Amino acid sequence: MANEGLTGYRRANGAVGIRNHVIILAVDDLSNAAVEGIAALVPGTIALPHSYGRLQFGEDLELTFRTLIGTGCNPNVAGAVVVGIEPSWTDRVADGIEASQKPVARLSIERNGDFATIAKGARLAAQMLQDASEIVRTPVERSEVMMSIKCGESDTTSGLGSCPTTSQAVDRTVFAGGTVLFGETTELTGGEHLIANRCIDDTVRGKFQAFFDDYFRTVEEAGVDLLGSQPTQGNIRGGLSTIEEKAFGNIAKTGSVPVVDALEPAVAPKVKGLNFMDTSSAAAECITLMAAAGAVIHIFPTGQGNVIGNPIEPVIKITANPLTAKTMAEHIDLDVSGLIRQEYGLKEAGDRLMEVVDRTINGRLTAAEANGHREFVITKLYRSA
Repeated sequence: MANEGLTGYRRANGAVGIRNHVIILAVDDLSNAAVEGIAALVPGTIALPHSYGRLQFGEDLELTFRTLIGTGCNPNVAGAVVVGIEPSWTDRVADGIEASQKPVARLSIERNGDFATIAKGARLAAQMLQDASEIVRTPVERSEVMMSIKCGESDTTSGLGSCPTTSQAVDRTVFAGGTVLFGETTELTGGEHLIANRCIDDTVRGKFQAFFDDYFRTVEEAGVDLLGSQPTQGNIRGGLSTIEEKAFGNIAKTGSVPVVDALEPAVAPKVKGLNFMDTSSAAAECITLMAAAGAVIHIFPTGQGNVIGNPIEPVIKITANPLTAKTMAEHIDLDVSGLIRQEYGLKEAGDRLMEVVDRTINGRLTAAEANGHREFVITKLYRSA
């Protein structure tokens, strides 16, 4: 039986989305102008330009393909127009999205040019948008709405307030039979053993530890001091002096449930529950990867204040810092500074967050959506050929 009041868009493959986007997706950086030209002619569609896709190779290229295909397959997407400079890679991305049983159009700029591509793409996108407008919301289970979490611009109030509040949403979603993604590999430094101890078995623990050790090795081999990057200048200003302090606040948002799997970036989870994904701690990269894995709603606790959004996955921003709630009000969806002032307890803070989550599931725009924040950033592993 569906949760009373929760609705979403059930796609042909059974997945549940909470938005109904038609996207114009660039396969490579050379196609950005055409993608933006199509979206400009068809208001209501979303252009997804990016900086990569040419002369990548190996795992770097595979990650880009996974990200692009996963973005198109995300249940918040009703249909996609895929545009590339040449047909072979365009077909690979379009074929991958088509496997999710949603409408896909494909266009190549070579031997056509931007003008013809934009004209044809606009007609296809307009028809796709009209068709999508007839898709209706239906009752859905909370367990069908995949969630992701990530924090940013953390400070002392993050670990004391907004992250523990987020943990309430994590536990409640998992207890309802749902799936939650978390990551930020380097930001677990000093507390990685806590996550390892929560892994459901030795296999998952081994995968998680291998991801962490590899990331840490990369940092060590670079021979650099991460202070200023980890923790960031904003973290330091907010009172976090070490990566270990930041890690414990970060881990506070992951709840109390076991970690059921450890995933490569942009890989869709196969096991219900709390899944770790090996990601950068950079906000836009991390959320882009999680959306590519199928997450349809994101909770983002912040201390000093962050403006992050995503084109297809709504980002709910929560803070327990009263100054941030006042000075960056247009970016904050929920102020739980009352938790710091002991005006209410953690359970009530969780209740308040779940109300915002449910309203967002049912269609209310987040602050980032209303403000037009649509950060879409592909993770690049190494330089191109």
